[in-house]
Amino acid sequence: MLDKLFFKKKSSETNTFNEENIPSHVAIIMDGNGRWARKRALPRIAGHHEGMKTVRKIVKESNKIGIKVLTLYAFSTENWKRPREEVDFLMKLPGEFLNTFLPDLIKENVQVRIMGKKELLPLHTIKAVDEAINKTKNNTGLILNFALNYGSRDEITAAVKTLASEVKQGKLELSEIDESMIEKHLMTHDLKDPDLLIRTSGEVRLSNFMLWQLAYSEFWFTDVLWPDFSEEHLREAVSQFAGRGRRYGGV
Repeated sequence: MLDKLFFKKKSSETNTFNEENIPSHVAIIMDGNGRWARKRALPRIAGHHEGMKTVRKIVKESNKIGIKVLTLYAFSTENWKRPREEVDFLMKLPGEFLNTFLPDLIKENVQVRIMGKKELLPLHTIKAVDEAINKTKNNTGLILNFALNYGSRDEITAAVKTLASEVKQGKLELSEIDESMIEKHLMTHDLKDPDLLIRTSGEVRLSNFMLWQLAYSEFWFTDVLWPDFSEEHLREAVSQFAGRGRRYGGV
C-alpha cells in the first residue's frame, strides 16, 4: 500500500503542530473524483461535485492549522480532452464553489488567487473567479491559489519565450539569466515554492503540475480518493512532513 511505501505516521501519533513544523505552502493534486463516483454507480460529475465539498473542508482546516498558501490543481491544460459534458460541468464548479463559499472565505480572511491561462476559460468562470479575487484581495490570511487551466510545461515555455524576447530586444543579457530570473517569470513568482505536495487516489506522478516549483518539495501520496479526503488526512500528511529532514542536497 502507498501509505506504507511513503511512511505515513500512525494515527495514534500526535497531530499537534507549531509554526516551525507546519509547511508554509501545500500543493494538492485532487485526484479520484471519477473513481469515487464509479464505485457508487454515479456519473463522474457527481464525483466532482462531492470533491468540491472536500475543497471547502480542506481550505478551512488548512487555515485553522496555520498553512499560509494552499495551491489546488483544479483543471489542467490537458483536461480539455475530457468529454464535453464533463468539461462544461467542471467550468461551472468554480462559480458554484465561490458563490456559496465566498462569504466564509471573506470572514476567514482567505485571499483567492488563480494561476493558469484564465483568458481561455468560459466568461462565466472568469467572472466568478474575478469577483472572488477582487473581494478577497485585501485579505491577509491563507492564500487559496487555484491552478485553473494550468500546465507546468506551458508555464515554463512561456517564461523561456519571454526571456528570449527580452534578450533579442537587448533588454537582457544572456549572462543575466539564472534560476532566480526564471522564477520571476513563472506564475508563482510572488509565492514560496511548495513545501509539501499531496496527491490522492493512489496515483504517483506529477501530471504536469508545478514541475519547477516542486524540485525540493516533500511528497505525500495516499490511496484515499479526493471526495473521501478528510481533515484528519491533511493533518496526517502535515504530521509526516514535520518529521522529515530537508537537506536540499546537503548533509
